[in-house]
Amino acid sequence: MSMPTDFQKRLFPLLPKIIEHFGTPFHIYDQAGIIAGGQRLNNAFAGLPFREFFAVKANPNPAILSLMQSMGFGFDCSSAPELILSRQLGIWPLDIMFTSNNTAPAEFRAAAEQDGCILNLDDITLVPRVPNPFPSLICFRYNPGPRRTGNIFIGNPEEAKYGVAHEQIIEAYAEAIRRGATRFGLHTMVCSNELNYKYMVETVQMLLDILRLLTDKLKIKFEFINMGGGLGIPYKPDDKELPIEQMAEEIKELFRAFQDEQGYMPRLFLESGRWVTGPHGVLVATCINQKHTYREYRGLDACMVDLMRPGMYYPHGGYHQILVPGKENEPTEIVDVVGSLCENCDKFAVQRELRNFYPELVEGNYVILFFSLLCSMLRNRVIDYFYFFIKI
Repeated sequence: MSMPTDFQKRLFPLLPKIIEHFGTPFHIYDQAGIIAGGQRLNNAFAGLPFREFFAVKANPNPAILSLMQSMGFGFDCSSAPELILSRQLGIWPLDIMFTSNNTAPAEFRAAAEQDGCILNLDDITLVPRVPNPFPSLICFRYNPGPRRTGNIFIGNPEEAKYGVAHEQIIEAYAEAIRRGATRFGLHTMVCSNELNYKYMVETVQMLLDILRLLTDKLKIKFEFINMGGGLGIPYKPDDKELPIEQMAEEIKELFRAFQDEQGYMPRLFLESGRWVTGPHGVLVATCINQKHTYREYRGLDACMVDLMRPGMYYPHGGYHQILVPGKENEPTEIVDVVGSLCENCDKFAVQRELRNFYPELVEGNYVILFFSLLCSMLRNRVIDYFYFFIKI
């Protein structure tokens, strides 16, 4: 994915002064781009009872979370620190969906604090572990197993550690009812960075079919379905953008058909993180070293601590555009762009043909890594991050 032209126009003229003041490395976000993307998402699903629950793990910056709140979004949390960050905004319990995996007792207690949240259980064995009083509103994460194929990033559902198996889903809700649940939702998450919109439409169809099954077996209605996240963004220059409006229109048709058949329409939740903020952030770093061995290396003052995704996902999906302002029209050379950690996967680009890295990316040149997603891996503590916005 190429860095949006509007973002470049806003950022590049200011970079020298920003770098002089703050030094590198740092992350910087385009507020105007984030708001435009959020509004586009809301507009696409207009006409449905729809709400985005922003995936806090995608970017736990409190300023960004405040932007999400201003657009009417809720928050998808998967750890106690994410709950804390979200609640600091003063939001209501139904603004938070808490979906954890291998949930510890302390996390259940955190979820129940401050009048609770929407509790989304990942496993049938968790039902008896939820502390009293058991929530009246309960949700389960559904794993279809071999009934669906996954994608290259998240893998096939039957190999995933997440979710309640198809054969367990009826009993999961029955156990929740026995514990006192009277209101219900259904969730799934079966893909990551998916650019085929049909896959997302099929996911919604799958959830509505499970609603039909559960209504038939247990005589219950559902307040919402959550189609999960996984909306993709194009990382490579030849990747095509996900047609969000076309996807939304086909999903609306499914909801209208369900309403005609069942006599009611559940709400639709989405928990995208990457699609909302991914195209609107960059990591700015400085080249501090050149190494000429079996390959040409260019070392930065940033490393995978600042951006772990290329190292985690290389070669499948680890591509991130790299720019050197002012050198866009120079000839090319092939280099590895690397960080300073003692890990061989600490690489931002591997054998990348970079037009803007020649004649030489020399010490002192600053570079723009269009990172598209910051995954914080928050789990046991709240981390202070160095972020700021460009506001023009």
